[in-house]
Amino acid sequence: MAIVQAPQNSRLIVKVQTGTSTTGSAVYRQRSFNNLKPGAADSDVHAVGLALGELQIHPVEAIGRIDDTQLIDQ
Repeated sequence: MAIVQAPQNSRLIVKVQTGTSTTGSAVYRQRSFNNLKPGAADSDVHAVGLALGELQIHPVEAIGRIDDTQLIDQ
């Protein structure tokens, strides 16, 4: 029996630095954009993340992607 991944959903994560704490360390927040096509190319997702980052007031620290999959026993 083989286990196969079936893509379910993807999310784009844009991590921004919203300020600094009282101790001087950076404070980060994540902006999450749901319902990406699971088959979208990573380069395309990154390009969208960069474009959305340009619209943010705070500087972008990182761009990520989270893929949800279902494991199916075949």
